Amino acid sequence: MFTFTPLLGAQSSASKASQSILELDGGVKILVDVGWDDTFDPLDLVELEKHVSTLSLILLTHATPSHIGAYVHCCKTFPLFTQIPVYATSPVIALGRTLLQDVYESAPLAATFLPKASISEPGASTSAASAASVTEADGSADATSAGRILLQPPTTEEIARYFALIQPLKYSQPHQPIPSPFSPPLNGLTLTAYNAGHTVGGTIWHIQHGMESIVYAVDWNQARESVVAGAAWFGGSGASGTEVIEQLRKPTALICSTRGGDKFALPGGRKKRDEILLDMIRSTLVKGGTVLIPTDTSARVLELAYALEHAWRDAARDTQDDVLKRGGLYLAGRKVNTTMRLARSMLEWMDESIVREFEAAEAADTAGQNNDGQRSDQRQGKTDNKGLGPFTFKHLKTVERKKKLEQLLNDPTPKVILASDSSLDWGFAKESLRLLAGGENNLLLLTDPLHYSKFSDKHTDSHRRTLGSMIWQWYEERQDGVALEKGSDGEMLEQVHSGGRELSWTDIQRAPLEAGEQRLYQQYLATKRQFQDTAQARGQENLDTAADALDDRSSTSSEESDSEQQGRVLNFSTSLAHSNRNKLGLSDEDLGVNVLLRRKNVYDYDVRGKKGRERMFPYVAPRKKGDEYGEIIRPEEYLRAEEREEIDMQQRRTESQLKLGQKRRWDETQSAGGAARKQGVDSTERKDTDMLDNLSMTDIGDDTDTAAAPGEEDDQAFEGPAKAIYEKATLTINARLAFVDFTGLHDKRSLEMLIPLIQPRKLILVGGMKEETMALATECQKLLGVKTGADAPSPTAAVIFTPTNGEIIDASVDTSAWTVKLSNNLVRRLKWQHVRTLGVVTLTGQLKAPEPVSTDEDAINSPNKKQKLVEETSTPEQPTPTFQPQPTEPQQTTDKPDRYPVLDILPPNMASGTRSMTRPLHVGDLRLADLRKIMQNAGHKAEFRGEGTLLIDGFVAVRKSGTGKIEIEAAAYQAGPSAGFAQGAGSFLAVKQKIYEGLAVVAGG
Repeated sequence: MFTFTPLLGAQSSASKASQSILELDGGVKILVDVGWDDTFDPLDLVELEKHVSTLSLILLTHATPSHIGAYVHCCKTFPLFTQIPVYATSPVIALGRTLLQDVYESAPLAATFLPKASISEPGASTSAASAASVTEADGSADATSAGRILLQPPTTEEIARYFALIQPLKYSQPHQPIPSPFSPPLNGLTLTAYNAGHTVGGTIWHIQHGMESIVYAVDWNQARESVVAGAAWFGGSGASGTEVIEQLRKPTALICSTRGGDKFALPGGRKKRDEILLDMIRSTLVKGGTVLIPTDTSARVLELAYALEHAWRDAARDTQDDVLKRGGLYLAGRKVNTTMRLARSMLEWMDESIVREFEAAEAADTAGQNNDGQRSDQRQGKTDNKGLGPFTFKHLKTVERKKKLEQLLNDPTPKVILASDSSLDWGFAKESLRLLAGGENNLLLLTDPLHYSKFSDKHTDSHRRTLGSMIWQWYEERQDGVALEKGSDGEMLEQVHSGGRELSWTDIQRAPLEAGEQRLYQQYLATKRQFQDTAQARGQENLDTAADALDDRSSTSSEESDSEQQGRVLNFSTSLAHSNRNKLGLSDEDLGVNVLLRRKNVYDYDVRGKKGRERMFPYVAPRKKGDEYGEIIRPEEYLRAEEREEIDMQQRRTESQLKLGQKRRWDETQSAGGAARKQGVDSTERKDTDMLDNLSMTDIGDDTDTAAAPGEEDDQAFEGPAKAIYEKATLTINARLAFVDFTGLHDKRSLEMLIPLIQPRKLILVGGMKEETMALATECQKLLGVKTGADAPSPTAAVIFTPTNGEIIDASVDTSAWTVKLSNNLVRRLKWQHVRTLGVVTLTGQLKAPEPVSTDEDAINSPNKKQKLVEETSTPEQPTPTFQPQPTEPQQTTDKPDRYPVLDILPPNMASGTRSMTRPLHVGDLRLADLRKIMQNAGHKAEFRGEGTLLIDGFVAVRKSGTGKIEIEAAAYQAGPSAGFAQGAGSFLAVKQKIYEGLAVVAGG
């Protein structure tokens, strides 16, 4: 059984977020992607919250907001989410961490609003309460409304801790995952990650479970790029062929995205795309203007940064006067230094050309060190760029602070700025647009289409429009005309005029809370603290988190809560709602047995008539946290004296800066030393991280703003709780608009070529707009339904599904399967053969009707059994009573409805006549790499020669064809009692024997 449910991203034009549920046989549920769009609406996560308690594992595909944006929010908000195993590749983990750190520092709405229901009804669900707290886009809500108060965003340390829970996987490495604690057994489920292109570390997931072979391929790119290798459909980067690799061919279900399915590839490919980009930049720099390129902060920015850096390098080597020499090149984002540092550490995940470039740079550096001081100035000018690696920037300068960016934008010199984010709704791209929009010679160069639909797919209220979607609408309308300029190859470049129109949108900023809002926020924290204290006193584990600046206690419920505890918490919250909220006190009846801990001078409690935990003393033994190596070592316990003094001084400064009205618990003062030491260690780690992040990208010049000068701190850099301020903003745009497709996604030609080669039995189309999805479904129906030129579709044609959000699709494999019961005689004769995790057996039997008596109870209650019992229990002195069986009607087996037909052995007279004459069948798959290890362990010499050929002992060659068939060839040797003959024949027989041992031979008889 296999059902597919898209939660987000199916036939959706208002949101690019992707969330999907795959449910397999046995109740195994897999969540693929935890995406979020740029509106950060908690309503989009309501359906996901319903499935959290039943998920078995989570898979992540790309380090983009549409695939990983809600991961940290779910970890922080949903208590059970952190117990679910998560799998992704190493680049997705590293780049996703920097992405969400940038998001939470730049986008106020990412923290989400304080739930109104948490104040009026403390036991209400967070997701349900968020529905009432979402403010309209016009910002007409009351300024003191509780719904405008923002929750504390997760800190950098929390984000790093959540991403540390993700288990990294390598490409083409089968892995059997571990299920969550509340998941049913996975029964041999196997995951394999393959390169998807589009982003570094992007993944096509292959899921094997029983008879189901599922390929989840959303947002992939077959074409090779400068940094990102092409998708692994044909074997990986640089591979050529006409057949899809065996592991991804003929799946029972292919889940494919349709985004970009209506566009055609640009003639000339990547080189033509880069030329158009540079022509757009040159035409603006010649006029003295500035080019703003909005891009993401972690994934596609690597492709853009690499292309522009190498274009500036080529211009610097060119003896002619190139206009690129006049303009500066900048990359603006709050975590760009970290992103580029990580990019230099994951070159093996990129295209082969990147690896070769890095090796050439290392060789040039080595040669330069050997010949240091012996070069002439002329030779040094020619080899100036040879020692630079692919992501060691000489011309690209990074900007991480807002004040530094403003100073850069106020400089009238021409320049090119890559800024986050591509939606223009948050990040430095929005700040840059405010200062550059008025210049007629400036250019806003979009690299990602920002399609927008007025109404979302899930609810009919108006969806908040982003700044980027409004500008994209202007670009598509082209109301004020188009400017045509000739490019380097003679083709015309299109740049859309803005016409000086005004753009109105709702700007969102963070602001400190006022006095009344502070009380509401503290009431919310106190309510959550009461929940935690009650849960902890009833035997649950306390999770120490740094969720709030005002409260260092945990604000999430325990990970070990059960149904009984949930009910008691709800009852407690209901009584708390009607109590005095200013004091937030509980009566002795509400506390129950916890009164022994919560009240002074109370030493007795009546347990008569009590049940469960009320009959026991509420003492909870502390648990020592450890891992597979033993007890966890706390570094703060091994600090030097000078380090402790520095931490104590920091703690005193922090306490002196506490605002009036902020209360501290009594037990916080007891653990102030330990908390201070922990905070000091975190502060030290944060300093080390910042020092690494702010290191210069190269040793040539000063290309980063490593530190903020005095007075250059950001305006919104304040700590503590905050609220969202909605302000109407207008902007007059005179800059030109242009578009160059740098999305790195598949096009119509790739989809129409590859899907027939993959040959899926079921095709599920998601991840695109409705028009794209329906058009591709119609085209695929023709490609997959017509076989070998037939006029009518074949009965075995693939089934195509186009689900909407929330629609459940039954995509189970089509097999004729029935459930039968094997007799004991047949089971004893079975000879099982094991192929990896599967058992294979061949049998011939006779199908019989279900047995009328299927339990021992029925046999005991039968008349013959009762007669026998009466005869055995009677004594000689007492006559045996006669038992007259009464005729009874056949009873309906209501208690045992699962009565199956019985498969039994054939009678001897039928066995000889029905013996099958079919040829034996080999079942299983043997990898040549495994055969090589087996032969080497057996004492043979085995090595790979050529492409896909294993040579054993120099005599036997083993190949594997594209269809998976194993071919064995022996070298020609002379017949006779020679050593060569004996060795060749022995190797040939040994290879065949080992191959047969790795396969199951299913006989026909």
